[in-house]
Amino acid sequence: MPVFSLGNGRDFPPAELAGSQGLLAVGGDLSPRRLLHAYGRGIFPWYGEGEPILWWSPDPRFVLFPEGFHAGSSLKKVLRRGIFTMTFDRAFAEVIEGCALPRPDQEGTWITAAMRGAYIRLHRLGYAHSLEAWLGGELAGGIYGVSLGRCFFAESMFHRAGNASKVALAVLAAALRRMDFAIIDCQIPSPHLAGWGARSITRRRYLKLLRSGLRPATLRGDWGEILPPAATKPFA
Repeated sequence: MPVFSLGNGRDFPPAELAGSQGLLAVGGDLSPRRLLHAYGRGIFPWYGEGEPILWWSPDPRFVLFPEGFHAGSSLKKVLRRGIFTMTFDRAFAEVIEGCALPRPDQEGTWITAAMRGAYIRLHRLGYAHSLEAWLGGELAGGIYGVSLGRCFFAESMFHRAGNASKVALAVLAAALRRMDFAIIDCQIPSPHLAGWGARSITRRRYLKLLRSGLRPATLRGDWGEILPPAATKPFA
């Protein structure tokens, strides 16, 4: 399959033109307009330091339906104990910085300085959101992503304390379920996410769900102020 160049302001080709691995286009920029345009068409950026910007739309696509989140017995116990204090959009920059730190089995990170800056701009515009888990007043973990319509595009999560990222995902799924979100886009397969209910669907089905999920208005702004306090309670 061809890989398209986004030079000279060229727009994205249809996501269906990407090969099975998902690489669709190269180049362009990480402006808010470009990023929102990409997510709304089933495309996302993913590249390493020193590489050009690469744009992907894999087939199959890995998604988590909010109502399908599966919390095992051990996670349910942690949730019921209320170990963590949960907040929305209180420490977006710190969450993305935590997600950008290399994992023990990684040499680097795909969340480059340019990527961090791009998503912080989206957050300031009310499109990107974080969910934070606090322990003893310190940030223990969190997750961040982009919201359009009733679709949430999860980008990354991290933890500094055991179970913090698991709790963040559980609370996020519960909040999105209550808000009638259609999908949580997880992009590519992950054994951990599969254990919580995420699964692969065809790109064709994903794009159909995406079009439907984008019809409602985007819940734009500071979710910490917009959402009711019950939004951070997994069993509310």
